[in-house]
Amino acid sequence: MSPDPSLPAYLTATASELAAERVAGADEDVHFTEHIAAEVVERLTQPGDLVLDPFAGFGTTLSVADRLGRRVLGVELLPERVELIRARVPRATVIEGDARGLHRLLPDGSEPVALCLSSPPYMTANAHPVDPLSAYTLVAGSYQTYLADLAAIARTIRRLLRPGGHLVLNVANIRHAGHTTALAWDVARAVGAVLPFQGETVVHWDTLPHDFTGDYLLTFRRED
Repeated sequence: MSPDPSLPAYLTATASELAAERVAGADEDVHFTEHIAAEVVERLTQPGDLVLDPFAGFGTTLSVADRLGRRVLGVELLPERVELIRARVPRATVIEGDARGLHRLLPDGSEPVALCLSSPPYMTANAHPVDPLSAYTLVAGSYQTYLADLAAIARTIRRLLRPGGHLVLNVANIRHAGHTTALAWDVARAVGAVLPFQGETVVHWDTLPHDFTGDYLLTFRRED
């Protein structure tokens, strides 16, 4: 039996490649680079496998996975981004909707997913009244509610993954308004209660993105 695939302890990223890859209209200064996405897709899947991104954003995961010969499926809340992804990755299946409704958007009987690779919208434990999972439009919920929502999404992803399939989340620890939120570790604990946590890959930046104290790929694996 071949050994389980895994990610390296470290991957590198640069501010210049992030800036060069930014899609027109993308004002956020935080998302993972195409190099990072390619490393994950190539190490954890084979050509023809299905790759899912439930927070598709501007389509980095879907674009890279499609280019590498994988089939791609994304969910994105904002309709303008859905249209952008469809234009950027014509072969992608992109569903407009809230990832918290993933269990309704992708019902039982959906094709098994080999890899779910995503970067969920971030929240700090302080000075953050809006809900990240509403595209930062609603004043609602709390940091603990946010973590519980991510765990619930992971529970649906677990059902969608094939045995041995992986969930990889790009999450940073954040320093904001004088307080450090250990977001990566909190997400690891919350999601790890649903899917076994395999470990973290440190994303080593030449210049850390704004407010980051550390950037990580968190890997989880469905065992059965």
